Amino acid sequence: MRSSISRSLRHACIVLTVAFFSSQAMADDNDSGIYVGAGYGEFDTKIKNVEGVTDVIGNIDTDDGAWKAFVGWRFNKFISIEADYIDLGNPRGNFDASGSDGDYNLELSGFSGYVIGTLPITIFELSAKIGYYFHDVELDVNLDNIGGGNGNVLHTDDNGEALVYGVGAGVTFIDHINLLVEYELMDFDEIDDSNVLWVSAAWRF
Repeated sequence: MRSSISRSLRHACIVLTVAFFSSQAMADDNDSGIYVGAGYGEFDTKIKNVEGVTDVIGNIDTDDGAWKAFVGWRFNKFISIEADYIDLGNPRGNFDASGSDGDYNLELSGFSGYVIGTLPITIFELSAKIGYYFHDVELDVNLDNIGGGNGNVLHTDDNGEALVYGVGAGVTFIDHINLLVEYELMDFDEIDDSNVLWVSAAWRF
């Protein structure tokens, strides 16, 4: 009886040891490589310092839902690069101005590239990123009964680039599924105080 228990314990120890080293090997094998993912976020910005407009209507705080799709490459646990397509939505609304009411419409979309540094803590990760967002921006501001074009006092359709930097915290399951919360700041020329709070999911191959 005692020898049977001893053999069972030895077998259990062997199985656990093999399972442990197998899982470690799988984790080690997944320290680098390609990943793909998508995210949804809340974009918040301020329209201000627009010549001939904000001196009449004041500054406008606005927000909208945003989404992104991305692909990246992990060189190791600590360094990766990433390319994103980002659509910051279509913030719009109405406002009251001196002697007139109106509405505004903002559209932003484009591509970004990042360098990302990651600090793994067991299955958890802390990260920081920096990159550029190459975007198209379209802004319309309309004041009722003011200006030509049925009240359209401002229309800009331009492209540019914005410095982007942010921090994040995530968790990885079964070595492949990564869930991440990020906060990013974007330095646009056309608008100010722009930030995005993202919730993303990625698959690491």
